[in-house]
Amino acid sequence: MGSPLPLEGVRVLDFTWVVAGPVATRILADNGAEVVKIERKFPPPLGDRKRGLQNDLHRDKFSLALNMGHPRGLEIARNLARKSDIAIDNFSARVMRQWGMDYENLRQIKPDIICVSMSGFGHTGPRSNFVSYGPTLQALTGYTRLMTDIEGEPAGYGYSYSDMAGGFTGALAALVALWNRRRTGRGQFVDLSQLEAVAALAGPAALDIAVNGRAQKPSLYESQEAPAAPHGVYRCRARDGDDDRWVAITVRSESEWRRFVETLGSPAWASDPKFRTLYLRMRNREELDAHVSRWTAGRSAEDAMAALQRAHVPAGVVSNGADLCERDPQLKERGFWPAVERADGSLTQVTGVPFRLSGGSGSVRTIAPEVGENNDYILGELLGMSRADREELIAAGVVWP
Repeated sequence: MGSPLPLEGVRVLDFTWVVAGPVATRILADNGAEVVKIERKFPPPLGDRKRGLQNDLHRDKFSLALNMGHPRGLEIARNLARKSDIAIDNFSARVMRQWGMDYENLRQIKPDIICVSMSGFGHTGPRSNFVSYGPTLQALTGYTRLMTDIEGEPAGYGYSYSDMAGGFTGALAALVALWNRRRTGRGQFVDLSQLEAVAALAGPAALDIAVNGRAQKPSLYESQEAPAAPHGVYRCRARDGDDDRWVAITVRSESEWRRFVETLGSPAWASDPKFRTLYLRMRNREELDAHVSRWTAGRSAEDAMAALQRAHVPAGVVSNGADLCERDPQLKERGFWPAVERADGSLTQVTGVPFRLSGGSGSVRTIAPEVGENNDYILGELLGMSRADREELIAAGVVWP
């Protein structure tokens, strides 16, 4: 037998939905926690639970379809809380209070329980009861404005960066609270603001606003670390019918510039006085970029990257989905795309666990359950209900089959 998973023996009562909360509980589940997911009969239509994003978010979990609007549904949820170490949600601050499932109520029945509330804005302040979604929080923290297209129109980030920030922060907060309980024997309430989680990652822009009061402008392709030219992404030759291929290039120092020019074959334009210094290359960025683009257009993104990297010039392929999932040698070597088996015996892939522990790492073990797929296990094994009891709950509309 292998080493036990790091969080074996920890049970999580999971009320989360959409993305941020499920990311947090997925991290706990991958590492061995038993995550019991409380779900409505018809959750939002976010996709197939057996493949793609929904499978990725809910793998390694158990699902109970429970009517939280029914008094007996609330009783079942409270009985599960008695047997759980953590109760976690990502509703607005008022929802768990309305159900009587907030920390003040749950600690009456389980004194050492940990309640993690991943609300959008936290439990204090004028917006504490507001509902939020990841793109809203990104707009409120300035990401949408700072990520504009070349025309200056706000673009944002296609997938919700805020949800991932909130999810990782939620998992970390749960682990901190667990460690504190191990040290003190006491549970506690964790008030997590997803707005603050994503605002904290804004980096130098947030500090510049707070300290200097300076308005921020979109960076586009300008270097934010140090002056650089060329600096940006450059279109490359098509690959397998895909003409949306790009390579990112950064040249900061004079030695890098010399190696860059040699890699390009020392073209005549590189000797033009207007490109003699970094300052002048930055002043004449548009003309410089046009020359670089002509060089990259005749090469594949992979070949351009390899040639520049051999010369110790920073460069990298701008990856698309196929690059990440099928071609990236580093991700392949580390097994980042594990396969899980579907009911029909076919395999589907999910994202892997991005860290390894020498004493026994987390892993992806089971495919995501359909809503209510584990009703019998949760009600029968965990709560000790007979089959007749379970059938009666279904007939009464307390549990959905």
